[in-house]
Amino acid sequence: MTDLDAIDHRILTELQRDGRLPIVELADRVGLSATPCLRRVKRLESDGVIARYAALVDTKRLGRGVQALVEVTLEDHSEAGVEAFETAIRQRPEVVACFAVTGEMDFLMLVHVADLDAYSAFALRALLRMPGVKGSRSSFIMQTIKSDLAYAPLPPPVQPEVRRR
Repeated sequence: MTDLDAIDHRILTELQRDGRLPIVELADRVGLSATPCLRRVKRLESDGVIARYAALVDTKRLGRGVQALVEVTLEDHSEAGVEAFETAIRQRPEVVACFAVTGEMDFLMLVHVADLDAYSAFALRALLRMPGVKGSRSSFIMQTIKSDLAYAPLPPPVQPEVRRR
């Protein structure tokens, strides 16, 4: 785990709000000059704290207004069976995210499609025919209450050690 100080936290907070901030503006917002700010950003990138940059897209405006959370259970939990399922899922553009989870299900997926007909086609012609799939259960998202997917809660900054004599 990388130790982050208060300035690193401010940099990460600002970049999570707007990953396209020019370095001069970012530096101004966090109270640094451009060169040390750029060095910190590069360090955060090379340490893997900043994994990548991306644009958040409004899927409804792209014709994918139906979102579903889909629970998937597998009948075959062998390494080959799980790998075959994971490979098949990675090929499906409808699947925005897929997580291996604990509990009664094996995977939880977020699926975006145009409409219920498109979901039905995905579920019946693709998902239920994937290797090792025993069953699935879908919950359709009716309303998004909070979606801060670009934000990661940050651990508290490392406080400098105070030496006492």
